[in-house]
Amino acid sequence: MKLEHHQRFDYAPIVDRPNFTWPDGKRLAFYVALNVEHFSFGDGLGHTPTALAPAPDPRNFAWREYGLRVGIWRLFDMMDDLGLPMCHLLNAAVVEHAPQIAKRILQRGDEVVGHGRTNSESQRGLNETAEAELIREATDVLSTTFGKAPQGWMGPWIAETARTPDLLKEAGYQYLMDWPADDQPFWMRTRSGPLLSVPYPIEINDSPTMLSRMQPATDFAQMIRDQFAMSVRLSQRQPLVCGVSLHTFVAGQPFRLAQIERVLREIMADPAFASHVWVTTPGEIARYVQTLPPGTISGDPRSGS
Repeated sequence: MKLEHHQRFDYAPIVDRPNFTWPDGKRLAFYVALNVEHFSFGDGLGHTPTALAPAPDPRNFAWREYGLRVGIWRLFDMMDDLGLPMCHLLNAAVVEHAPQIAKRILQRGDEVVGHGRTNSESQRGLNETAEAELIREATDVLSTTFGKAPQGWMGPWIAETARTPDLLKEAGYQYLMDWPADDQPFWMRTRSGPLLSVPYPIEINDSPTMLSRMQPATDFAQMIRDQFAMSVRLSQRQPLVCGVSLHTFVAGQPFRLAQIERVLREIMADPAFASHVWVTTPGEIARYVQTLPPGTISGDPRSGS
């Protein structure tokens, strides 16, 4: 049986790759990603902590809106107190609906990653013209709001068509986060040249953990704890990326926020955090990778690997 292949990248086992270090000799790149999403009332896709109700379903819509009205502000304050940066996977609709959020992101100097127009829709099933328009519209809004174009993209619902990497490259993007296939960045092929994939934590992610699998906040905290500890250990062999993904309407709930703050403080108090960890963002990872010698990163177009 011949399996279909995406042709975007070749198989490359992590044990066969060149060694390198992150800045200042660090071995583990650590970042926190916050999904900041806005939804249509009464139709379209949407996260839910409980059973869906008939449209317009105010209960679930309002729970999502809680993330923008309350949750994100608690997360901003928590990360200010911890002194940690964030990258924001940001729906363009958020900056039009809640401009105060864009202002706080600018004040903090956080990184913005394109995350479509709204999570009420998905790129899945769109024709090329419609998908290119979705990417263009979202990019234009974020570029105007933040004074520069986003360099990275993750699609709403981490969804793609067969053309998505091509369209992102042609729209000027430098990296994407839709392919959680590795603990290191790797280069992907597109019809217009190479595009970098930066690791995104699909499992160390509050939404699938606590909404899809119905695990408690204490489980999620332990997952972060174990992921960090083992990543530090494994990074002695290969430099790695360790990310934590949050959503405003999930992590922003006080009982979950308590667990997340506690485990982040524990991690930061670990001696390995100062000695081995580069606290960064996906964009900084992408920029650093491009300074490494040819052939260091899997699929590097400069080496033909």
